[in-house]
Amino acid sequence: MTQSGAPAPRSTLVITAHAGDFVWRAGGAVALAAYRGEKVTLACLTFGERGESAKAWREGRTLEEIKALRRDEAERAAATLGAEIRFFDAGDYPLVATAELTDRLVEVYRAVQPDVVLTHPAQDPYNGDHPAAHRMALEARILAQAIGYPGEGEIIGAPPVFCFEPHQPEMSGFKPEVLLDITEVWETKREAMECLGAQQHLWDYYTDLAVRRGVQLRRNAGPNLGLAHKTMAEAYMRLYPQTAKELA
Repeated sequence: MTQSGAPAPRSTLVITAHAGDFVWRAGGAVALAAYRGEKVTLACLTFGERGESAKAWREGRTLEEIKALRRDEAERAAATLGAEIRFFDAGDYPLVATAELTDRLVEVYRAVQPDVVLTHPAQDPYNGDHPAAHRMALEARILAQAIGYPGEGEIIGAPPVFCFEPHQPEMSGFKPEVLLDITEVWETKREAMECLGAQQHLWDYYTDLAVRRGVQLRRNAGPNLGLAHKTMAEAYMRLYPQTAKELA
């Protein structure tokens, strides 16, 4: 509850390995939540400065210049989507879990009290930083629930965790269990994608992916009459069981 007695807005926490990951994989979910007036917090563990900034390296930029570039891109993308962003600058390729980094994530969990968490799936044979972020996101969630774990803030409940789609889903054990309709915020997501000039080669790839997932959403949403439509979607896996009083 807020000080006025009104219910606090729903809170979404997105934990990603690199500064651009939240845009490609969950930008639609972020924009939808922000559009509904919910609070969205983005926790970017690294800037993706070493492994996901090839274009900038080829241009002869220094490491610090690349970090600044990726930070600026991510800040503009987050503002476009309507989210708050926090940078951990933990260093990528490799992203290494440390006790300090875990403590910082626990602090974020307790500060934002998320109703839902989005992060990477457990597998990605092409990028070890993504599974590392997944493990840290889950460990920090568990520790943030423990009343005896030291740190500021109130303990959290048990927010559901959704894993967003990796770049190579077939190789990463990813199964699209949830298809999220992002049609009404697609243009916002595309605008955020275009903030990431360092990874311009991915703009069309993730546009095409949204179209394909949109076709699947329509096929699973009701009668399939073969009518023309324009539906854009994102795919997610649910990590923990859904709790319910009726099946739906």
